[in-house]
Amino acid sequence: MKRSITLLMLISVSVFTFSQSASTARSGVRWYSIEEAEKLMKQSPRPLFIDTYTDWCSWCKKMDSETFTNDVIAGILNTKYYPVKFNAESSAKVRFMGQEFVNDGKYGRAHQLAVALLQGQMSYPTVVFMLRNESGQYEVAPIPGFKQPGEMETLLSYFADNTFRTKTWEEFQKGFTGKVK
Repeated sequence: MKRSITLLMLISVSVFTFSQSASTARSGVRWYSIEEAEKLMKQSPRPLFIDTYTDWCSWCKKMDSETFTNDVIAGILNTKYYPVKFNAESSAKVRFMGQEFVNDGKYGRAHQLAVALLQGQMSYPTVVFMLRNESGQYEVAPIPGFKQPGEMETLLSYFADNTFRTKTWEEFQKGFTGKVK
C-alpha cells in the first residue's frame, strides 16, 4: 500500500513537471518573471514585453494558444525583447524599478503593478511595451485586446527597433511585410 502511494505520487509529480515543460515548449517563448527581466535589462538593455493576463480570461488563453505558439512571434520575442507574463490578479509582492507592488485589494482584484502598467485601463489581455527613451527613462505603451499572430508581428516589429520614433503607425503598416502566414 505504501509503495503504491509513493508510486502514485511520483507519477503525479512527473505528469505535472511534463505538462509544465510541454506548455513552455509549445509556446516557444522564453517567459521571464518581471524581476528576472529587470536584471537582464540592466545587463543588456532591450525592451520589455509584458503579457498582462488573468486566469479567467478566455481571450488571454486564446492568445497563449494561437499567437504565442507561432514560431515567428516566439522568435521576435526571444531575440528582441525580454518577454514577461504577469498575472494581473497575482497576490505576490513584486519589486520592480525600485518600487514594491502588492495586491492590497485597493483596486478590486487587480495587482498594483498591473494598474500601473495598464495606466488604470484594466482590460485583458493587454500587452505592454516598456521602451527606453533617449534620456534612459522607460516609457510604457499598453495595447489592449487579443492579437492574432500577424497583428502581433506588426506590433513587435514596430517597437523592437525603435521604428515608432521615426514613423507613424500608419506609415509603418503600409510598408511592413511580415513573415507570419
